[in-house]
Amino acid sequence: MSAPEPAPEPRPAAHRGHDPWAVPEAPAPAEPAGRSWGREIRLALLVGLPVAALAGPLLGFLWLWRAPRVPLVASGNDVILAEPEGQQAFGADGTFLLIGLAVGALAGLLVFLLRRHDGVASVIGLAAGALGGSFVAWRIGVWFGPQQDLAAHARAAGSAVFDAPLDLGARGVLLGLPFAAIGVHLLCMAAWGPRDPRPVPTEFPRWGEPTGDPAR
Repeated sequence: MSAPEPAPEPRPAAHRGHDPWAVPEAPAPAEPAGRSWGREIRLALLVGLPVAALAGPLLGFLWLWRAPRVPLVASGNDVILAEPEGQQAFGADGTFLLIGLAVGALAGLLVFLLRRHDGVASVIGLAAGALGGSFVAWRIGVWFGPQQDLAAHARAAGSAVFDAPLDLGARGVLLGLPFAAIGVHLLCMAAWGPRDPRPVPTEFPRWGEPTGDPAR
């Protein structure tokens, strides 16, 4: 008669839902770093290029239309202000700043509505595109504004009053567009942006097991 086979070892009890005999799941393959960086750069370009291409010309032509002109007059071989006490030069900077704030707020709102799930990439693209759009708007106003060559303009005008070239006296107003765009976008994200889901508990107390702190 053959000897009886030994009884199988008892399987350890699962502790709080954890089965020590279960085969661990293989971790998901991590996304390559190069592919992640490439995706972020692509998303930033998808936001930044349209913002610069649309907001820049819009701000530039609105500034060209609404900015006050600085009247000049030729006096012999010199060109002087026709209104020495006028504030038109400061008005051009203020007009650029105010229109830039309005256009930037609109750009930030549109980017939030269209690309709210892109994360940090959309914010970086919005900031870069808005800053580039400010420079585009500035150059549009200079290029399409009054003639830059004062001597030639004075000779053509003779003794009549003519407009000075449109330009910015304070370069800091270029930051109005990106400041408003980022500010409005962040405010919209704080108020209506996507939220992380709350974690769902995976372990529940068993029947009759105390749920409070035993030390209390």
